[in-house]
Amino acid sequence: MMTDWLHPALVLLLGAAALPLLPAAARRVWLVLVPLLGLAALFTLSPGTHGQFEFLGMPLVTGRVDDLSLVFAYVFGIILVIGMIFALHVKDTVQHVAALTYAASALGAVLAGDLVTLYVFWELMVITSVWLIWRRGTDVSYAAGMRYLIIHAIGGMSLLAGVIVFYQTTGSIAFDRIETASPAFYLILVAFMINAAVPPLHAWLSDAYPEATVTGAVFMSALTTKTAVYVLMRGYPGVELLMWMGVIMTWYGVIYAVLANDIRRILAYHIISQVGYMVCAVGMGTSLALSGAAAHAFTHILYKALLFMGAGAVIYMTGKSKLTELGGLYRSMPWTFLLFMVGAVSISGFPLFSGFVSKTIIIEAAADDGRGIIYLMLLTAGAGTFLSIGLKLAWFTFFHRDAGLRPAEPPPNMLLAMGLAASLCFLIGVVPGPLYAILPAPIDYNAWTVGHVLKEMQLLLFTGLAFFLMLGLVGGKNKIALDVDWIYRGGGKALTIALRDRISATNAELRNVFMDTLVQWMARVKKRHGRDGKLARTWPTGSMAFWVVVLLASLLMFGIRQH
Repeated sequence: MMTDWLHPALVLLLGAAALPLLPAAARRVWLVLVPLLGLAALFTLSPGTHGQFEFLGMPLVTGRVDDLSLVFAYVFGIILVIGMIFALHVKDTVQHVAALTYAASALGAVLAGDLVTLYVFWELMVITSVWLIWRRGTDVSYAAGMRYLIIHAIGGMSLLAGVIVFYQTTGSIAFDRIETASPAFYLILVAFMINAAVPPLHAWLSDAYPEATVTGAVFMSALTTKTAVYVLMRGYPGVELLMWMGVIMTWYGVIYAVLANDIRRILAYHIISQVGYMVCAVGMGTSLALSGAAAHAFTHILYKALLFMGAGAVIYMTGKSKLTELGGLYRSMPWTFLLFMVGAVSISGFPLFSGFVSKTIIIEAAADDGRGIIYLMLLTAGAGTFLSIGLKLAWFTFFHRDAGLRPAEPPPNMLLAMGLAASLCFLIGVVPGPLYAILPAPIDYNAWTVGHVLKEMQLLLFTGLAFFLMLGLVGGKNKIALDVDWIYRGGGKALTIALRDRISATNAELRNVFMDTLVQWMARVKKRHGRDGKLARTWPTGSMAFWVVVLLASLLMFGIRQH
């Protein structure tokens, strides 16, 4: 192992371990210092392979540094700094430790050079991120966290099985493009698709993210799905199935976002939609499409975190999260509204903001590759994004009818974090060159052509017109839109009830048999030892001890035989 290699994830893990040991006064400084040190460590990385060692005869690589891994690592580091500033007012040390270790595991995954190292960090992401759901402390969040844990455990098992089969088939654990025709190809792909929230494997996201803590949802919106995009880019570029699944995601997320009433559920469905652009680009597999996927992942992390911070600020200050309970907040939360709108126009692809210079790369890649249907579906999905985020969510939260709420602005640290994210969304939109320079492949692309600008503005303006003409139809409804998680929620509940009833029946049968045996045995004892029809005070302890020993010996032998 190279002695000059310092893994950025190690910085975060050590910082997380030390956090509970610090006095309360020092923790706020530590919460900003550790992410800054981790980000600084990222900028010191040199391209190449680092941190190599052998384990059980397998060559492990903890640090594969190249253009693809760096673009994801950089934005993970940036959002961790912003997210920790947003969370400075939170006094829950468990949340902070979970966030730091979660970010460390995401960095470990994108820098992993082999499948075993990837699997270790992949599972660590699940174990740490679930606490950001549970720490909200409600029955609903606990149940959502359990479902989140179960679904990702299934994904982890699929990944582990795929790694084992891959090793048996190829004799290698190197993580590069996966081309083997063995079941490993599909087992690993399913695991990656679960984390990317590809339908019908997506419902864990829209189920769990709205139930996370206000600050935890910011980190969750940034890390898990984008780590999945990275591994799909690394292992499955050009797999056409992903192109079609990705374009379905863009529309699936939009449709459910239009139907949703909870502000963070709307945003959660739009993670599915926006990740769909990236998954579709991975499936196209061209150089321009893959660079577009990386660029859009970078910008998406920033504007989606900004949107979750804005929604979190509303929830934190009002205690409400449904559109039907909100309205008129622009009066008392003007800064929150303005910063939220930067995220809203960024995700909608407005010129001058980051989504415009990243999403259009993917749409242009579809046109260049002759994918007419894909091009039209990606282009029109953007109208649904603006309809549900830039118009519906913003209008019914901050304008529309006045709900009589007059909350103050959120704490200064929350506004500062939102301001940093908003500034980056604007700067990237105006000057995209630095982002394009760090993409996996050089691109000759100019988003600021007359055609691109006119096309986007026409689409957005007509969407705005349609929204206000149909205002009464697109508003929040206090109803639940059933998704595919209804199947395993209902099925799981039915299975649990069936098993519970069966176990109860079995226990009742065993209890009856035991009681009948005990009554018969006591009758014999009474007959042998009783006086005048009464049970003797002296119990046959020798007989009891003998049968207890026989029972224990039988159970032990049965257990040994089973193993």
